[in-house]
Amino acid sequence: MKTLQHITWFVLLAGLSLCQAQEGYKPSSVNQQGKAFPQVNEEGQMRAQILAPEATSVKLDIGGVKYEMTKDAEGVWTGESAPQDVGFHYYQLNIDGASVPDPGTKYFYGAGRWGSGIEIPAADDAIFALRKVPHGKVVENLYFSEITQEWRRNFIYLPPGYMTSDERYPVLYLQHGSFEDETGWSSQGHANLILDNLIADGKAEPMIIVMDNGYAYKLDAPKEGRPESVFEEVMLDEIIPMTDKQFRTLADREHRAIAGLSMGANQTMRILMNNLDTFSYYGGFSGTSNYPSSDPIDVKTFLNGAFADGKTVDDQLNLFWLGLGTKEPAPFPKSVGAFKDMLDQEGINYSFYESPGTAHEWHTWRRCLYEYAQKLFED
Repeated sequence: MKTLQHITWFVLLAGLSLCQAQEGYKPSSVNQQGKAFPQVNEEGQMRAQILAPEATSVKLDIGGVKYEMTKDAEGVWTGESAPQDVGFHYYQLNIDGASVPDPGTKYFYGAGRWGSGIEIPAADDAIFALRKVPHGKVVENLYFSEITQEWRRNFIYLPPGYMTSDERYPVLYLQHGSFEDETGWSSQGHANLILDNLIADGKAEPMIIVMDNGYAYKLDAPKEGRPESVFEEVMLDEIIPMTDKQFRTLADREHRAIAGLSMGANQTMRILMNNLDTFSYYGGFSGTSNYPSSDPIDVKTFLNGAFADGKTVDDQLNLFWLGLGTKEPAPFPKSVGAFKDMLDQEGINYSFYESPGTAHEWHTWRRCLYEYAQKLFED
């Protein structure tokens, strides 16, 4: 009898696997070890599954859309999404009105919480593939901020060879977006693997990357509303001096770059233009400091007139770089467009990159970093 049961289970499982293979569904690359769900098919659809026999309603929540899931006789709920854009997406399950992470995936910090993520394969995933090349290290750095009066943390990428040489390296300060934190670029963004591969292929200079948390407020800041950020002060007075002291950096503006995505693009642009004696390279991924406005920019008042003397700004910057996905939602394209018009009007040179087929999400920003890093610190 046991042998017959084993054969029956084997046939059922084989049939399920064959059905999934025929539909093109495969486990996501960011699943927890040994978990078969969630899955992704060749069309970019995702399929989620969860055991919740007592639930009366379960929905798959991804991309701002909730998809109804159906329950079988064993209490297993299964549901599928519409095709998603390539790249990484946050999602959650809604069980009887409560939004919870999917226990099948690894967890990522985004949308202001630790939750689930899904990877929709892209044709150029090789840019962050784990290859057999020399690899750098990502180290966790804890520090006490006298400005915010709290412990803070950043992650530092040290390029291949750093641990075995006396060489000094240029530094890129790289920021995350809104409702994300300092883990984003090395987790969802794979910044370390992107740089490992670029350096191995001779396409980028070895560099240190500092990834900090863009949320910084003074201890007495109000807890409600939007308190005034002191991140620029933390960056200039604490993060950069600490980095130059603790690591072998080339501590001058010619070897210092700054970049960020979305909220981070806004922050880093303000920091750059207030401190052109500190940075000479800038990268703005899916954002500028005129966001969300798409109105023509009054260069005399924008950022206190920081761009008004176009020739001086152009002479001071080695690179002013902007990137955007071709499927970015409003108002990002028009906002960035208005900013580009201002740069053109002032005669400020810039590079502009469009990520094909991606929106306001991590694969856009991975591609931006891949392109931007190749232009940094060139002789």
